[in-house]
Amino acid sequence: MSQINLMRKFKTFFHWTVIVPLLASIFYLSGALGYSALANTVGATLLFGSVLAAVHHAEVVAHKVGEPYGTIILAVCITILEVGLIISFMLSGSKGALTYARDTVFAAVMLILNGILGLCILVGGVRYREQFFAKSSATTYLVSLVAILVLTLILPNYTSSIRGPFYTEPQLIFVALACLTIYGTFLMVQTVRHRNYFVDDNGDENHEADKPSILKTTVSLVLLIICLAVVIFMAKGLSPVIEGFVKSIGAPKALVGVIIASVVLLPEGFAAVRAARNNQIQSSVNLALGSALASVGLTIPAISAVCVIYDIPFVLGLDIKSVILLGLSVVITMLSLSHGKTNVLYGTVLLVNLAAYIFTVIFP
Repeated sequence: MSQINLMRKFKTFFHWTVIVPLLASIFYLSGALGYSALANTVGATLLFGSVLAAVHHAEVVAHKVGEPYGTIILAVCITILEVGLIISFMLSGSKGALTYARDTVFAAVMLILNGILGLCILVGGVRYREQFFAKSSATTYLVSLVAILVLTLILPNYTSSIRGPFYTEPQLIFVALACLTIYGTFLMVQTVRHRNYFVDDNGDENHEADKPSILKTTVSLVLLIICLAVVIFMAKGLSPVIEGFVKSIGAPKALVGVIIASVVLLPEGFAAVRAARNNQIQSSVNLALGSALASVGLTIPAISAVCVIYDIPFVLGLDIKSVILLGLSVVITMLSLSHGKTNVLYGTVLLVNLAAYIFTVIFP
């Protein structure tokens, strides 16, 4: 019996999902990234492998702690690392740093609402015709998300204390506290008072057996954080390559933010689509909308604190074209989730909206 346990521990520590992120970490720390085309190719391969490993470890942790805690862990981990990436870029004084936080958050929301959610609905619709989820969960997510989006990305354009898409320091502090209040209350509703809104009863029954051990869960949680860090820093390291590619095709620099946001969101995207393929659309909704809510509700307050401390101007308001696209995305998402069931049309419309967003980034 002890020999069997030893073999299991051996497989846990020498599985590809353990080896790949460790190799990726060593490769990044070695400083080889960016030296040559071959090094960049190796880095991109390790980045993609780390994404797949992150999905695996997120599923292990989610299996152990159950829903909705698993999806919360993944969303919060990625958001923390995203905040770190944005802050490091803003403090570096790079060109475009003033709008980097706003553009990244906006790109993340558009990619999640239209891309991840749309693909999940389409994949599930093709495979199962219709999939069902709790309408109350979608409503709870969207009420919180819409309020935060308007406060952070639209209202700054219409305040009169200061010209431009800025908030004054008192306004910024208030909006940051408002975001944290909404997100904190949402978490309390999701995990305590109305947890049943966000749980797929059938999925829980199917996942009740063979839960991973505490050791395996702990290892997966640590490796999940490592994987996400590798994805973030590899994406940052490859950003000059991406910028060179975007410049070579004559596209606007805003496309760089979209590409990097896409890489950062890959783990959540893979996990959400896999859940939809397994007929667990409730988990897909939790991952997609939870990520969008965390991306705005946690990122904006964190960036606001840094900007107040270091006296950095913080551009928040979107231009009119972006406001229209954001409004269209929110309305389509609300209508698509209003009946508690999905079909291929909803997914198709969301993906077309994503294509319109990316097209207008390339051809503004």
